[in-house]
Amino acid sequence: MTEYPLVSITVCVRDGVEWIDSCLESLVNQDWPNIEVIAVDDGSRDGSRELLQKWHDPDAQQHSCSVRILSQAPLGLSAGRMNAVNEAKGKWVAITDIDVRPEETWISQLMDARNPIDDVEKVVAVTGRTIFEGGANIVSRLRSAEISAKYRSRPRRTSLANGPCSVFLKQALLDCGGFNPEWYHAEDMEVSLRLIAEGGTIVYTPDAVVSHVAEDSLFKFLAKRTRDARAHVRIVRHFPRKKWSGPNFDFIGSSWAVLAMFPLQLLQLLMIARLVNWAMGGFELSIDAVEMMLDSLYFCVGLLAFFLNHGLRFFFGPHRSLGVSIWQPMKIAKIYKVVNLWGFALWKGLALGYLDALLGRNGHR
Repeated sequence: MTEYPLVSITVCVRDGVEWIDSCLESLVNQDWPNIEVIAVDDGSRDGSRELLQKWHDPDAQQHSCSVRILSQAPLGLSAGRMNAVNEAKGKWVAITDIDVRPEETWISQLMDARNPIDDVEKVVAVTGRTIFEGGANIVSRLRSAEISAKYRSRPRRTSLANGPCSVFLKQALLDCGGFNPEWYHAEDMEVSLRLIAEGGTIVYTPDAVVSHVAEDSLFKFLAKRTRDARAHVRIVRHFPRKKWSGPNFDFIGSSWAVLAMFPLQLLQLLMIARLVNWAMGGFELSIDAVEMMLDSLYFCVGLLAFFLNHGLRFFFGPHRSLGVSIWQPMKIAKIYKVVNLWGFALWKGLALGYLDALLGRNGHR
């Protein structure tokens, strides 16, 4: 006889009024026969709280399942997720985001993958696949291509139960401490690594699919990348690779290449500035040996940076995944304007993360 344990689907909202109806509609229409939906308003000021209340249906009189609406002050995503977990009645708790549209089979596909395939696996979470919609501009297309590439190489046993598309065994979640309200971003990664550290297994199934609205705002894209890098410092501090066993971080993607490109770009600019300085001075050679040595060093380092930077771009550049030819200079320029700003956002996030570590704030122990 098929068993259908209760799954509590949770979603948090802060100022997401334009996404509420379509997201909740997709949640109540899941084909798993035993679900409840819990939505948490995290101090919204755009009318989200009022719209959510129209969905409040704890006795399932209007919908096919119970829908409960919780409200809290603007305490953040981790606090909202934990609020929902504490209120959840299900044996399993699913998490998603308000700007996500799960397919009808999302929960059933996650639950079908919850059974271990050997004696080693102790499945405490199952994560699915997020498809980012590709919009008309470079930012949304870059984001869509980057996420798609991350999922293509993902193994069955993973280190991350992604926030938009995962389900957790509730008791395991509580046993590892759940979501800490002090965490600054990346609450899904921190919880995932805690679960693995306690002997759990996180399984990835590509058949459990959710669609994410297109990220077409450059400002929001850069702000999120800064938060990613800032939180990554906390993750690496709390879970240094040499001190824990489990799968490698398998969801980093192209960030390492973008990080490398930014300082190389700065070194290129240093070389260009020096060449301009020489040109304005009529290319006069200095008789000062130290200055000549420094000029030679500037030039050599800048030249090396030029070849490394453009080598990275040629072999790993995002224009390749977007189908843009190197013979389309205007499109290439637009792409790498975004990439350079992306690199700056990552370095800014790392700096803020190390400052958090020094000050012991935003979840740093």
